[in-house]
Amino acid sequence: MSAGIVHVDPANAEQARAWDGDEGAYWAEHAESFDRALHAYQRPFLDAAALQRGERVLDIGCGNGVTSRAAARLTVGSPVLGVDLSGPMLRVARRETEREGLDSVRYEQADAQTHPFPEAFFDVAISRAGSMFFADPVAAFRNIARALRPGGRLVLLVWQDLARNEWFRSVSALLAAGRELPTQQPDEPGPFSMADPDVVRQRLTAAGFGAPQLTGLERPMRLGRNAEEAYRFVSGMVWLFEDLDPAGRARVLDALRADIEAHLTEEGVLYGSAAWIVTAVRPSTPP
Repeated sequence: MSAGIVHVDPANAEQARAWDGDEGAYWAEHAESFDRALHAYQRPFLDAAALQRGERVLDIGCGNGVTSRAAARLTVGSPVLGVDLSGPMLRVARRETEREGLDSVRYEQADAQTHPFPEAFFDVAISRAGSMFFADPVAAFRNIARALRPGGRLVLLVWQDLARNEWFRSVSALLAAGRELPTQQPDEPGPFSMADPDVVRQRLTAAGFGAPQLTGLERPMRLGRNAEEAYRFVSGMVWLFEDLDPAGRARVLDALRADIEAHLTEEGVLYGSAAWIVTAVRPSTPP
């Protein structure tokens, strides 16, 4: 675990090791491909956030910093803080932010579940596919709510259930190569921990937010502009099949290439996906 993280809740230690280790390094190395895959969700997500000039923004699970930089442009120089567990991804975020000359953005390697954010400082907290990995979601969202001013807004992009996300279901099945890989339990951190609208509502209201609103979206995940680019991107997830022998790995990669070629369109390699945009407000302090 990186010495850059001030404090990680012990329950989040495994997540920190993954995001600050080889997996985080992979997503940092493939930053452009990762952000291109999510590009179709970026505009509706930012529209839901409705960021205004002068608003102070907290970006949870900011990763490579695309949403932090977008927030900085929309708020025109107002402070933006991006936090993430991944040191490698934050290095990409800082490099790109400096390249764009966005002086209002800063980043911290931190666990948003426990980090001592300034109380009632931010106007908006956003998280694009970064809020599903807390070991104790209610504690994490309560900590985020404390960081928002009364009346402050929370805007999340989270995945709907696995059955509606072909990109994950198809690729994971291929890389599993018939093995029984561990499945995510409903109360465990992971990509689909916020897929159930009732779970989302329960967690956010327990954390002190008003009743959240959920809007469903279906957009294509664009894994590459062509088959070769998509193959290089997806085949790099070696932690999913590194225990296979060379012959098994070759079979997996051949099947993956064939599946990618079957999803090639004029717009690139597209897989189906579905997400929720979740909005909620920290209630104003009673008089």
